[in-house]
Amino acid sequence: MATRMKEKTARVEERREKRPHASAKYVRIAPDKVRAVLALIRGKSVMEAMAILQATPKAASEPVFKVLNSAAANAEHNQDMSINDLYVAETYADPGPTLKRFQPVSKGRAHHILKRTSHITVILDIKEEN
Repeated sequence: MATRMKEKTARVEERREKRPHASAKYVRIAPDKVRAVLALIRGKSVMEAMAILQATPKAASEPVFKVLNSAAANAEHNQDMSINDLYVAETYADPGPTLKRFQPVSKGRAHHILKRTSHITVILDIKEEN
């Protein structure tokens, strides 16, 4: 049994993401709203993406900025990379669990309210100079 565990651990380690990344889970903003902000920074350098997020007047820009900052810190601290050499390779916002609420209306009825959550992921990579 121990050999099977070692094999499984080796397979998981093989498939693990090697690039610096960070994620925030259960953020209380709808994924569609987060994706609009993520589209602004995808492919940009880290410093340029941080400047864009600080100037963007969207509610999703604050949690995305925090995730980007965390990914940059992970790259600098864990993998000894310089922030100036990194760019935003991949970003995505997956839907998290939805909180279901009701709004009472007339005649004893109720309307559904869906409070959506997001899982935000940012993956960085090193710029390839041509």
